[in-house]
Parts: sequence; C-alpha cells; structure tokens
Amino acid sequence: MTKATETFVVLLALSAIYFALYTRTLPSPEKFHSEILPYIPYWCLVTFGSYSLATLGWGVLTFKDKEAKYEELLKQIDEAKSFYKSKGLQLD
Repeated sequence: MTKATETFVVLLALSAIYFALYTRTLPSPEKFHSEILPYIPYWCLVTFGSYSLATLGWGVLTFKDKEAKYEELLKQIDEAKSFYKSKGLQLD
C-alpha cells in the first residue's frame, strides 16, 4: 500500500467516525455533541496547518546542514541558467 493510499484510508475512516457521531448514529453525550464536535474539523485544519508550517520552517532552517543537497541544488541552478542562456534568455 502506498503512503497516499494509507493516508486516504485513514482520512476516510476518521471522516466516517465523525459523520457517525455528527448524525448521532454513534451515541455521544449531549455536551460533547453540541460543544466539542462542531469544532473538531477546525481543530484538525489548524493542527495540519501548524504541522505543515513547522515542517517547512525546519526544512528551511536546516537547509545548509545538508551540504550534499545544497551543492546539488546549486549545480542544478547553474545548469538551468546555462540552459536558458543557450536559448537566448538573459537572467540576472
């Protein structure tokens, strides 16, 4: 199973549980249903956004620590510049 398939299966299962709770197919206390359940999608969205920003920030922060990847990226940039110069595009 690929990572995308695993992620899709987990999201489908969580969505099914949330929908069952929301439609009261699965019993839940009234206080939970009225005060907590409506905010779970927003909490998930904020949590996902925070995780994504933290992961991106950490990658940017530690970019120079990965010397091999840094050198490879600089080489690819130089190759792209020479490619576009040969096509007549001026970069700088």
